Amino acid sequence: MASKLKLKEKAARRERRVYKIRKTVRGTSAKPRLVVFRSNSGMYAQLVDDTQGFTLAAASSRGLKGKKSELAKQTGAALASAAIEKGIKSVVFDRNGYLYHGRVKALAEGAREGGLAF
Repeated sequence: MASKLKLKEKAARRERRVYKIRKTVRGTSAKPRLVVFRSNSGMYAQLVDDTQGFTLAAASSRGLKGKKSELAKQTGAALASAAIEKGIKSVVFDRNGYLYHGRVKALAEGAREGGLAF
């Protein structure tokens, strides 16, 4: 029972961080928001235009092989190449309440190496 309560508190803390981030971070068509989602098995990232409510590009680590941090870096690079094909060069990074280390940081580094500026 105590572990369930601990998980609920952890999820509530992340939700508070998400709300704090979303108050200031907004994506436009010229400079979309790069949103990160981290699950136990994979990494997902997408570029969102908040003014129109559209996803402009997306990438995930599904189907890739390697360690989790390597998969995150490859996902960031794949998203960067998809964004550059659509003419997007700069984005606003939304870590979605996750701490900026580990797989989230690896995804950001992969996107930067792929040519995105943020």
